[in-house]
Amino acid sequence: MAVIDAIIDELSREAEATRRVLARLPSDKLAWKPHEKSKSLGDLAWHVAMIPPRIAAMAQVDEPDAMVFKSPPKPDSPQGIMEGFEQGLRDAKEQLAKLSDEKLSGKVRFRAGERTLAHLPRLAFLRTVMLNHGYHHRGQLSVYLRLLDVPVPPIYGPSADEA
Repeated sequence: MAVIDAIIDELSREAEATRRVLARLPSDKLAWKPHEKSKSLGDLAWHVAMIPPRIAAMAQVDEPDAMVFKSPPKPDSPQGIMEGFEQGLRDAKEQLAKLSDEKLSGKVRFRAGERTLAHLPRLAFLRTVMLNHGYHHRGQLSVYLRLLDVPVPPIYGPSADEA
């Protein structure tokens, strides 16, 4: 078994919870923000949906630049966000499958323009920036749902809304 198989497996398992959260997006609230400094519900949902394909593509190179690896334009509906997530998940798994154990042991200098954001092993880059980063923002998204009085789906067990 290749090292990347564990990452792809975790991404696949976690996608189930992400689908449940994205499925609850209210179409009439995509522009809503809990605070003026926060992303809108739609922007945050799109960010969550695009983390896997964006980071999987960045992991192919040694010095990915977040300013170059951009997400496609955000759809204007929850259905479009979900479709983008599903396509992005397929693309991410395809990209990840290209990473050999040898490539995973190499380092990545993750940057935004000339500024270095992190310099770490490629496997740690995937774990931190793709998986953990995605979980963090999915959690934020579930709080947005709570603030909008939308029933929060189960993520790692029942929510207060799902017995």
